[in-house]
Amino acid sequence: MNSLTRVAGAIAAGICVFALGVSAAAAATRVAVFDFELFDTSGEAGLNGPKPEEAHRLALISDAMRRKLSEMGYQVLDLAPEKAQIEEQTPFRNCNSCELRIARRLGADIEVIGLVQKVSNLILNINFQLRDVADGKVLRAGSVDIRNNTDESWMRGVSYLMRNRLFDPPLTGKATP
Repeated sequence: MNSLTRVAGAIAAGICVFALGVSAAAAATRVAVFDFELFDTSGEAGLNGPKPEEAHRLALISDAMRRKLSEMGYQVLDLAPEKAQIEEQTPFRNCNSCELRIARRLGADIEVIGLVQKVSNLILNINFQLRDVADGKVLRAGSVDIRNNTDESWMRGVSYLMRNRLFDPPLTGKATP
């Protein structure tokens, strides 16, 4: 085989690999992952929302969920185009599934919403729900109790949910091959 044939073969193989990658990316399930919210029933709630350290933890676990879904082959959508609507409608626990309309406008196939209930500074509960945007059907849901109001305990809780409720068993028909 001469060098010209090898180069042509390599180019053809590269085009095939690129085309497969483009088709897989085009087929990726689009996910709107909304920020986790805090529902403070501890009696410690501030008037202006979560305490700064709890706001940090909400962002931490929301970003962890987005990162993991992205690593698993999902296309995590940017929520910025609907920022005003999100701010107007939150907390989602009180809006009768209004986040589904927002997720549809973003072009999502599925959505993830999450809630952290603070029972006390020691006892918290992390919940999530993954729904089909087209029909609102719940595809997955999970809840875990954690002890300690620290970055580490919140991350362990959301990690448990991702491993044991979100991806086990694997979602069928929703992830890229």
